[in-house]
Amino acid sequence: MVRMNPQLGLAALLGTMLGIGLWALVAAAPRLARPRLADRVAPFLVDISQEARAHAKRPAVDPLPVLGTLVSPLIAGIRSVLGELVGGNDLVRSRLRQAGSAQTLERFRTEQAVWALIGALLGLIGSAALLRGSAQHLLAAVLLPIMCAALAVAIRDLLLRRAAASRIRRIAGEYPTVLEFLALSLAAGEGVVDGLMRVSRMGRSELSRELGGAVVRVRAGTPVTVALRDLGRELGYTPLTRTLDHLVTAIERGAPLVEVLRAQAQDARDLAKRDLLEQSGRSEIRMMIPIVLLVLPVTVLFAVYPSFFVLSTTF
Repeated sequence: MVRMNPQLGLAALLGTMLGIGLWALVAAAPRLARPRLADRVAPFLVDISQEARAHAKRPAVDPLPVLGTLVSPLIAGIRSVLGELVGGNDLVRSRLRQAGSAQTLERFRTEQAVWALIGALLGLIGSAALLRGSAQHLLAAVLLPIMCAALAVAIRDLLLRRAAASRIRRIAGEYPTVLEFLALSLAAGEGVVDGLMRVSRMGRSELSRELGGAVVRVRAGTPVTVALRDLGRELGYTPLTRTLDHLVTAIERGAPLVEVLRAQAQDARDLAKRDLLEQSGRSEIRMMIPIVLLVLPVTVLFAVYPSFFVLSTTF
């Protein structure tokens, strides 16, 4: 029987890492077989298909499927448990769409499962350290892997939420300028679809790309009203949804839009100013926290301690 020592354990760990690395390199190497039909057709459908764009942008090295093959049954079980316990699949899809991510819900749940496994592994290492020091921390050693796994899942969800909120803030900042540009295009005599296409072609912002995606759907055969309503519902930004509803109404009934778009752009700028004032007020309050908790107690101590010292030494 071979006795386990630190050198042997390190050698086993390094050998495992080397094997996984070589496996990833072999899996990433180009195959000599003929390309599949999907690989040949996808570059020609990137303008009209989200799946084709995701397939064409697929990286050459994606280690998750290679590593996931080793623990695929475990990851599938954790993914199903996450779907049942955490829930909110529609909310996750909405946040993925708001973040502009090409990930599917299954891929995101798989990443959460991987994060949970890593957190549980770190928790097991901490539990082993606790039990090695003393056997009295048995309850903490049992709960630590579970808490680390739950924390890892929450952190991954928090990162997605922050990415979605950050992109929506960028869209909100671009919204007034895009509206004014669209109003200028409509005032010049262009139609709604032509104006949207001009805005998407001239701009390089997040909102311009979203409008470009809606125009691509329209060119592919989707009705304009359906494409605009879907865009507003997917992004979930209320001023943009209201503007797109007005555009749909104007398309259906032939109402004038230039003045309405300019008024909405001005309202959006006023809303941005109000949000900036609220954010500055919150930042000012946060700046007062170290003053109240750190500087003020030290000042009071310097003012009171000499008097207290004199009184204590006198009497």
